[in-house]
Amino acid sequence: MNALPQTFPPIPLACRRAWGGPVGEGRIRTVPEDFQVVEVPLATPCGEGEHGWLYVRKRSSNTQWVARQLARFADVPPSAVSYAGLKDRHAVTEQWFSVHLPGRDDPDWAALQHPDFSVLSATRHLRKLKTGTLRGNRFELRVRDWQADRKQVQQRLEQLRDGGFPNYFGEQRFGRQGDNLGEAAQLFQQPKRRVPRAKRGIYLSAVRSALFNRVLSARIESGLWNQGMPGDALQLDGKSACFVADRIDEETQQRLDALELHPTGPLCGNGETLCRDAALVFETEQWLGYEDWIDGLKRARLTAARRALRVVPRDLQWSEESDGTWRLAFFLPAGSYATSLLAELVMLTGKT
Repeated sequence: MNALPQTFPPIPLACRRAWGGPVGEGRIRTVPEDFQVVEVPLATPCGEGEHGWLYVRKRSSNTQWVARQLARFADVPPSAVSYAGLKDRHAVTEQWFSVHLPGRDDPDWAALQHPDFSVLSATRHLRKLKTGTLRGNRFELRVRDWQADRKQVQQRLEQLRDGGFPNYFGEQRFGRQGDNLGEAAQLFQQPKRRVPRAKRGIYLSAVRSALFNRVLSARIESGLWNQGMPGDALQLDGKSACFVADRIDEETQQRLDALELHPTGPLCGNGETLCRDAALVFETEQWLGYEDWIDGLKRARLTAARRALRVVPRDLQWSEESDGTWRLAFFLPAGSYATSLLAELVMLTGKT
């Protein structure tokens, strides 16, 4: 990580594991096809409007770079191209982009030929594709050379299927060696420094993510990542709204055990934290020494929010292939990281 100003102590990025640590070592992303992602959108284009919607497959390319290539081909500014979320670079992924083309016909998208990406389909819609407008992502991953006992692997996969995994923000959120946090600290100290809007958002998100991960890691250490605390802000599975539980009675705990409800952690910013009592005391203790980081987020006018502490991989399936490679397939809701699931499974020795 870049050297931080003295008033901004490093936020630990190491995260405790919920199920006892990885089961052996293995490799992913030996080839991009070992890590495949298909975006599941919230909206379906209606076929008319001034926004061209493109369904794109890319290989070993990042989302922002592909967006710039689409803008260049359509002869529009980069700001005219949008997408719901960033997808992994070292992978084969499919996702939607939108291109604002008011009063214009579609370019000949079929003529856009590139070895690293291709436009699979093109249609029109009334609105642009906004960040976060997706239901989630389907993953198909391969873990090669997994040096582990087969029975232990099966047991861990069953634990993840039946009990979920910690909803950590992935390491990629923080940049190389946590450099995004260093950039955020510089931004907080020099708020008038000119920083592109997209990068500014990445730096601020890194701070919120690191503080969230710290609270989640502490709750795992205390055995409370999948248990309720008095004053917890609880979230219905698959929903964003929260309610505060003044006490965790038998019925509430049963719903937590059934994965109908999830405890949440803080995304720091302006506004109410929602939780109170024992839960608020616990979270406040994890922030001691990091007040300047939180004040920076508030001055940047980020709004406080909550995020579930755990996530359940839907339709989790696995199989062992003839060469010893394990194939994993599952769906995760928007904002959750496949690498956080893998961290509970296997110590990765390849690209992550």
